[in-house]
Amino acid sequence: MLFMPFQILGIWLRGLLTVLLLGVGLSLLGYWYSHRERLVTEPVADPRPAPRPGEGDAAAGDQGPFPVPQVGVVHWEFGANRETAALVGGAGCLMWSLGGGWLVSPRFRRRSGAEPPVQDRGEGQTVRCPDGTQLHVEFFGPADADPVVLVHGWGLDSQEWCYAKRELGARYRLIAWDLPGLGRSERPPDRDWALDKLARHLDAVIAAAGGKPVALVGHSIGTMIILTYCGLFPEALGSRVRGLVLAHGTYTNPVRTTHRAGLYTALQKPVLEPLCHLMVWLSPVVRVLNWLSYLNGSAHRSTERSSFSGNESRGQLDFMTRYYCQAPPDVVARGMLAMFRYDASGVLGSIPVPTLVVTGDEDRTCLPEASRLMAATIPGAKLVTLSPAKHCGLFEHHEPFHGAVAEFLDRRSAARPGLTSPLPAAVPAGP
Repeated sequence: MLFMPFQILGIWLRGLLTVLLLGVGLSLLGYWYSHRERLVTEPVADPRPAPRPGEGDAAAGDQGPFPVPQVGVVHWEFGANRETAALVGGAGCLMWSLGGGWLVSPRFRRRSGAEPPVQDRGEGQTVRCPDGTQLHVEFFGPADADPVVLVHGWGLDSQEWCYAKRELGARYRLIAWDLPGLGRSERPPDRDWALDKLARHLDAVIAAAGGKPVALVGHSIGTMIILTYCGLFPEALGSRVRGLVLAHGTYTNPVRTTHRAGLYTALQKPVLEPLCHLMVWLSPVVRVLNWLSYLNGSAHRSTERSSFSGNESRGQLDFMTRYYCQAPPDVVARGMLAMFRYDASGVLGSIPVPTLVVTGDEDRTCLPEASRLMAATIPGAKLVTLSPAKHCGLFEHHEPFHGAVAEFLDRRSAARPGLTSPLPAAVPAGP
């Protein structure tokens, strides 16, 4: 799962669904508990002998025992009754909330196999940024190979690049880092996640490459950070940076380049931004709700709809959805607020280094039109379209994606400075 500003609505709606599910379950169980035994008043025969004529108020002719009211207890029995329905319904709601998602989430219908590889940690290093933030950086691959800096999507961490480590790690010096506040990186001391600040963090990571020109590969917000870096450090393009790979990203506020952009743009100020602030203030509560969303399967359904085309494996879907539980909600919300202020449209036409733009043909988070515009505006840029693919197409179709990246990087290494080599217009991903 990747977190974008307009998805704040889904986070809160899933949280409300979780609360509703728990509330209904507890209410039904409460009804069953309070009605499992009930008191009843029934007339019973008084075993005392009837009074003789002239004694008490009894009529002279009364004979034998007479009825008197008596209180009794009726115990609930399992069967076709309201109490049984309340018990079964309440237990079902609680089981669904606390783990029943395995039966109703898309995991149950997805194929097994092709699971994300478990990667050992690379050579770890802590990079201290000028603002005091300490970033966790890991190095993979031969030390003398061409360095490639990997910038993951928002709400994730460097483990998103598990396939890249396996498929590219033998040929390149991969440098994977956790964005501030995510994974093993510290939060910025000033709690500022502005795109300019993240781009300066990227500059600190590039400096750790040992002085060799690097290629930058970004996914989602990683693309935004790279483009912001290009605007802040234009002198580094061509000297410290030799090429860009921009995957499933956008050049401006992502609210404007998503599905139903008109609606989300209208909701940004009155609804989306206040919900982001509320998520910061109620971060512990949202974390609990995200865990319950993961357990009840609603988070998996959201990840399936927004990130995958339906060809992902069970493990791939679960891998991305687990970030619901791992990402700190206040960090995620502050990053969303920063994305509202992002705009790199003025940078595109002045990027002088070779650029590869990757999109998914069914991506509704960052529409393919945004990638096509970037490829058409950045001088000499080439476009690769994964199909069928949504926002995590580079993960679902990792082999075609990394094949295109490797071809791009190899041609950049073989070409003379300033020489642009052709690339295929599209790489079909296949099921």
